[in-house]
Amino acid sequence: MKNKLVLILLFVLPIAIYLIFSTATHNSLFLPTISKANNDIPNNWKGLNHENISMKDKITVLGFVGNNIIENRGNFFNLNQKIYNKYKGFKDFQMIMVAPIGSEAKAKQIIDELAPITGEMTGWKFVFASPEEIQSFYDSYNLVGKLDANFGTPAVIIVDKELNHRGRKGKNKKGVDEYKESYNTISAADLHNEMTDDIKIILREYRLALKKNKNERKDAFRDNIKENIERNK
Repeated sequence: MKNKLVLILLFVLPIAIYLIFSTATHNSLFLPTISKANNDIPNNWKGLNHENISMKDKITVLGFVGNNIIENRGNFFNLNQKIYNKYKGFKDFQMIMVAPIGSEAKAKQIIDELAPITGEMTGWKFVFASPEEIQSFYDSYNLVGKLDANFGTPAVIIVDKELNHRGRKGKNKKGVDEYKESYNTISAADLHNEMTDDIKIILREYRLALKKNKNERKDAFRDNIKENIERNK
């Protein structure tokens, strides 16, 4: 009975994984790179608890929320429900919202409002800087979109562990050229359909890379043992 169960799992699991990732609306099983080796969060920028925050070695949803944090609370709710709640279980996933110095109390209010419906909030982070610093940091990504007069935008981007900006570039499944550098937090549909899909793909990339590295280490360990045995014969 146990053998049959194992065989069933071995047959069903790959199919299930394929079905999950084949729902991607674009053509690639790997999320395209928009720009490489971008700037990390500067060391002098501080979070709500005056801590340093970094994107290095994390899959990050990066946003620039400006001064109108409370007025745009619906955007945070959309992002929380459609994205954060789905991926908060991944220790390498986080969301960083950049806001002007002086808006700390507003950011804390948003965290306090989301916590009762979300629970684990350690991956939800705000970081604060001067308007000039925010503009300079935003411009370094060479995005098509622009910040508004309050140094904010409803758009968020995906940054991978190597600080590469990821998105959609090339032909989709219908053969139509597309370019998507950001995701609109005003639109629950944009987050639910496209951003969810793209984060799913990038998480898959890292899982496959981790599995490959583990297999390579196992092979190297096995070869090393074999070498030692043959040397001692």
